[in-house]
Amino acid sequence: MSDLNNEDWGGMTSIGKIIRDAWVFDLLPETKDCTGWNLGRLDALLQEVNAEWGKYACLVSRLPKELRERHTRIHGAAFDKAKTAGWSGENETDDENYIETPE
Repeated sequence: MSDLNNEDWGGMTSIGKIIRDAWVFDLLPETKDCTGWNLGRLDALLQEVNAEWGKYACLVSRLPKELRERHTRIHGAAFDKAKTAGWSGENETDDENYIETPE
């Protein structure tokens, strides 16, 4: 199912973020991109990632120095790649700008 190297927007998707966070927390080696994984396996990985984030109140600033540095390196590289691929972040906030108008 997933192939992080070929995902839309340079991997700036929900699945891509889960995989990168799994790398940060060393739940997966950085060479593993979950190619061929089904939703069940990805959901199990998400649960592991969420458990790790829970230890730090889901805040990068609360990560120990080593994890914070890994997070910056891994997500920073992904951010740069995504921007090169045309990602701007707007697709993640489109629904925030949606205003329902009465008929």
